[in-house]
Amino acid sequence: MTNANNTSLEQYEVWFLTGSQHLYGEDVLKQVAAQSREIAAALNGSSDVPVRIVWKPVLTDSDAIRRTALEANSDDAVIGVTAWMHTFSPAKMWIQGLDLLRKPLLHLHTQANVELPWADIDFDFMNLNQAAHGDREFGYIQSRLGVPRKTVVGHVSNPEVSRQVGSWQRASAGWAAVRTLKLTRFGDNMRNVAVTEGDKTEAELRFGVSVNTWSVNELADAVHGAPEADVDALVDEYQRLYAVVPELRTGGARHESLRYSARIELGLRSFLEANGSAAFTTSFEDLGDLRQLPGMAVQRLMADGYGFGAEGDWKTAILVRAAKVMGAGLPGGASLMEDYTYHLVPGQEKILGAHMLEVCPSLTVTTPRVEIHPLGIGAKEDPVRMVFDTDAGHGVVVALSDMRDRFRLVANAVDVVDLDEPLPNLPVARALWSPKPDFTTSAAAWLTAGAAHHTVLTTAVGMDVFEDFAEIARTELLTIDEGTTIRSFKKELAWNAAYYKLASGL
Repeated sequence: MTNANNTSLEQYEVWFLTGSQHLYGEDVLKQVAAQSREIAAALNGSSDVPVRIVWKPVLTDSDAIRRTALEANSDDAVIGVTAWMHTFSPAKMWIQGLDLLRKPLLHLHTQANVELPWADIDFDFMNLNQAAHGDREFGYIQSRLGVPRKTVVGHVSNPEVSRQVGSWQRASAGWAAVRTLKLTRFGDNMRNVAVTEGDKTEAELRFGVSVNTWSVNELADAVHGAPEADVDALVDEYQRLYAVVPELRTGGARHESLRYSARIELGLRSFLEANGSAAFTTSFEDLGDLRQLPGMAVQRLMADGYGFGAEGDWKTAILVRAAKVMGAGLPGGASLMEDYTYHLVPGQEKILGAHMLEVCPSLTVTTPRVEIHPLGIGAKEDPVRMVFDTDAGHGVVVALSDMRDRFRLVANAVDVVDLDEPLPNLPVARALWSPKPDFTTSAAAWLTAGAAHHTVLTTAVGMDVFEDFAEIARTELLTIDEGTTIRSFKKELAWNAAYYKLASGL
């Protein structure tokens, strides 16, 4: 059985489609095929392009285009198609295929040559190399049909072209992961909290994710049934990989708490694997027979690619899973996060993010400390958790909210920074960041948008990947970055409200 939480992009492929027609003769079509193969090979040779590009025979008629679209739709390995009109490919040929296509589309506007061969150019050359207006014909029909797509312009030897292609591929992989995602909720969301609620039926329609609930005592049965030998092996792994405090180590006064944390991890893994789930939620208000709120177990599962949302927040669990897949193979990580408190010294404003226990160690390259402390809520035993500081670097903080008539993504570009001073009395993993364009604008825009307080913080992928993801998902995205002003942000909110009302029908 395929591991549901796999984040590897090796399982995916993107088809490379080339448009032409028979008007120019077979010799030209052979040249088109050879040169389009070279374009596909050049992209495959770029380290910025993470998903294998599979070249397909040149498309010259509507039936072949239609069948190719249907084949792409039915192949689970195909996460998208890249299309390029090498010559002039009359766009009416593409109507049926584009109308049927359900996979993400990237329109690559390029050509075989970088420079014009000034001394040798003749009309045969012009007939062969017509992307300059062939792609304009293709762009027209995409717009006429309302096809969402990414458009990348430039020669494939330009690193910016391959970077944009790679970002789109990562967004497409995130979309593919969400479309097939099973999400297990253990218990319900935190009582009386608004933003963690949402329409799970609409989420399955819009995103494809299946969100369902199991009793936490079903999880507890799996936890308490973990074999002793497996617990022993996992505890040994903890003590080998992490800086485990003496009281939790073998022979320590609280070693049994570490063993119970291992039981939670084993039970959670087995339950999720049996259910084919790659994301899950828990809630401190619904722990049943569990002795601890899952802490370290959740952190390690996230590090292995699972999506997670605290307090029943399934929407954030979806985002964490998508971010894990989109960032596969890149430095940095992704985690559940929550804006907790502020540093408000004028000109030095920062946000301190954390959660009760569950911050993913993929956000640091340092060795986490494994500690045990009282939680103060949940009325259970003190839980075990990993404690660390998030590494400094560029990041994006993203939230997903249910706005009744649509889902809304809000993304803020941030700089994760080192702590000003140590936090010896804060017994949880944490991140400190400076939001763009500045704290006041960022916070005001976030609040104006009604964005959630649970988020995903990713230090692996940038804003452009989320922009591509939103385009593919046909989901509203509001970005907060260097160019944001409150005046323009409010206007965008008003325009979006009108647009989505009209787009959904009156």
